[in-house]
Amino acid sequence: MTSHLVILFVISLFIGPMASTKSITDPRLFLDARDYKDALSKGILFFEGQRSGKLPSSQRVKWRGDSALSDGELENVNLTGGYYDAGDNVKFGWPMSFSMSLLSWAASEYKNEIASANQLRHLQNAIQWGTLFLLRAHTSSTTLYTQVGDGNNDHQCWERPEDMDTTRTLYKISASSPGTEVAADAAAALAAASIVFKDVSPNYSARLLRHSKLLFQFADKYRGSYQVSCPFYCSYSGYQDELLWAAAWLYKASGDNTYLNYVTSNQGWSQTVSEFSWDNKFAGAQTLLAKEFLDGKSNLAKYKDGADSFVCALLPGSSSLQIKTTPGGLLFTRDSSNLQYVTSASMILLAYSKILSAAGVEGVQCGSVHFSNSQIKDFAKSQVDYILGNNPKKMSYMVGFGNKSPTQLHHRGASIPSIHTHPAKVSCNEGYSDWYSSSKPNPNTHIGAIVGGPNSNDEFTDSRSDYSHLEPTTYMNAAFVGSVAALVGGHTDLPRCLNLHANTIKDAVHGEEI
Repeated sequence: MTSHLVILFVISLFIGPMASTKSITDPRLFLDARDYKDALSKGILFFEGQRSGKLPSSQRVKWRGDSALSDGELENVNLTGGYYDAGDNVKFGWPMSFSMSLLSWAASEYKNEIASANQLRHLQNAIQWGTLFLLRAHTSSTTLYTQVGDGNNDHQCWERPEDMDTTRTLYKISASSPGTEVAADAAAALAAASIVFKDVSPNYSARLLRHSKLLFQFADKYRGSYQVSCPFYCSYSGYQDELLWAAAWLYKASGDNTYLNYVTSNQGWSQTVSEFSWDNKFAGAQTLLAKEFLDGKSNLAKYKDGADSFVCALLPGSSSLQIKTTPGGLLFTRDSSNLQYVTSASMILLAYSKILSAAGVEGVQCGSVHFSNSQIKDFAKSQVDYILGNNPKKMSYMVGFGNKSPTQLHHRGASIPSIHTHPAKVSCNEGYSDWYSSSKPNPNTHIGAIVGGPNSNDEFTDSRSDYSHLEPTTYMNAAFVGSVAALVGGHTDLPRCLNLHANTIKDAVHGEEI
């Protein structure tokens, strides 16, 4: 730390927090806890801009309005709420479940850190918004609605969600038409969320866990690969990773040995992988179960080996490196929305380094190369820092963070003037001709949105039409929240219920007890 930063730190001890004076475009960018807290708050705020349904009075993203208020009516079910997954107006249940799992993991793993940034309640609200939709979508023990809206039709339109007039087609899985991946992922999301709400709202927590168990039974008993959401979300890794992921979360949430026995007897499914994504959950399951192994469950050794292998596949200098970095140091898995793999990998690496440290295990051996826990954490931190501006382009890839960030986010709602300032309907074709094709910055700043990121040479063009590099997703942001929360630091004494209405949370719109 340079001398002037030391002086600033000492002064701040006496006069309190100071506004950051450093420039995000400084090539010697030094990010501190205040920057990470700012990024954390913005990363969580993003989810309010992705909301579907009737917005609550507490809505902070003011350019959004109510939308999709009739979702589910085609089959007389209530499928309002939830999140649009990316820059379009479709609600895909599979990536939504993954996003809620990651947010819940962050909320439980870094509860004190997030509370120190005054973001825990906002994060819990984000999780509640998504999980309440998943509960509504689970209409019977063997029925789960998995998608609202036709992706192909939706992509023919460039409309605000508030103006949306494309058919809200419903898709579901059942015993006769199963989809193990999406049922198991929903089970994982609800189990993970039940941990978050256990002390906040025991009734809601119990409801989440009850549905999670039913969904897991459904997923496991009626096995079949989920292909309904193709070509947008196709299963490439199969469903065994989701079953392990769900069982790991159910064991963590319930302590029921049924789920421990399940992951123990199915260790043969575990695979060595180099990515953690909405499709491939092996690294996540391995990380969760490696903790159980280190806590004394010696029959889970294969999962610990898998978690170690994930580290070895990513860290530069490893003898078994699989994912290379750009010249600027960014992990580069593939060109389409690469930052989704960067944020998810960083989240795993940070969580695993914490698990190893807590167990007194000093790092991971990758052939002849040893990586300490601090090296693993520092590498993950470098990925977060790259996203926030420490990169060759000297720009932030989070909208609204720092002095320079993307202005042409590939996002329908953000790229068309708010319905509050431009109440006239914007049609499909008008949206494309007047707003999608515009060279001007978006009229609405979708604060906190992480874009797909630069190419393999650290190059980036801020152009709305380049969806591979400019489109945000809920799971990209969820993994970022789980990464940056680990870097916030800090501690606060937490009240039992965090002012969330004692033991009951109510849906802000429908008034139903959950």
